[in-house]
Amino acid sequence: MEQHLLAVNGIHLSVHVAGPETGRPVWLLHGFPECWHSWRQQIPALVAAGYRVFVPEMRGYGASDAPEAVEAYSLLTLCADIQAAMDAFGQEDVCMVGHDWGAMVAWHLALLEPHRISALATLSVPFAGRPRRPAIEILRKVHAEHFNYILYFQEPGVAEAELDADIDRTLRAFMHGGSAGELFLTPRPADARLLDGLPLSLDLPDWCPPEDFAHYHQAFAGRGFRGALNWYRNFERNWHDTEPLAGRKVEQPTLFLIGTRDPVATLEAYTFERMPEHVPNLQAHVLDCGHWIQGENAGEVNRLLLQFLARTFAPTPPLE
Repeated sequence: MEQHLLAVNGIHLSVHVAGPETGRPVWLLHGFPECWHSWRQQIPALVAAGYRVFVPEMRGYGASDAPEAVEAYSLLTLCADIQAAMDAFGQEDVCMVGHDWGAMVAWHLALLEPHRISALATLSVPFAGRPRRPAIEILRKVHAEHFNYILYFQEPGVAEAELDADIDRTLRAFMHGGSAGELFLTPRPADARLLDGLPLSLDLPDWCPPEDFAHYHQAFAGRGFRGALNWYRNFERNWHDTEPLAGRKVEQPTLFLIGTRDPVATLEAYTFERMPEHVPNLQAHVLDCGHWIQGENAGEVNRLLLQFLARTFAPTPPLE
């Protein structure tokens, strides 16, 4: 594994790279609140199959820069980070894979780069085109009288004060509650905090032992969650910025995976149902797991991903 620190799009972006230099490039984009190491079980499987793997620490995470300004985390800016990194590596033909917020970036990269992105795989977050109104407007109306985590994240400094107070506990809470849905689906008063009611001490899940959890902690140690939370503070800006993409379909061969116990499956059920209209070349699977799908059910994710790539983005044959 090599680590590159690229000067792209006004920041320094950390990208971990593995695999044969002649291998076709596969990008793995992590989500919130994760890190590049969340792909630890996919990287060796892809490398063994002959691919060259590129795993960035997304803007606001780990060794990558974390600008202070909220607008520095708009969706098209996040896409531009990866587009500039692809330029830096001289890439014209890639497969893009994303989970959670990384999936949202991957969906829009597929729209922005229909010629450079030949295949797409997204995990947990579905896509059904640009909504008619900014999602944040809908959330404010629907959740006016009870807690919603995205609304809670909106005011700079509020969520940071809670989440930064104990980074280990925060990450452990997401790993447990995020998969089962307690953090996101349990009804609570509008003035609640995210971690209210959770025990002070939480065990790590089996899929993330201490040596792996240390990488997650390192992604936020010393900087906290502000940069990562700023991704959530651009919903209205993102809606305006993506107007030129309205009506476009994702034409690339696309694999979509989601877990049966993923709260997103409940929160985005309508979007999931509408996906075939907007992603005509779609292959979708529902796996027995929660939200942290590539860690919780790594074997099945690897099997389906490698099968999909073999059909749509076969590795470069080795030189004789």
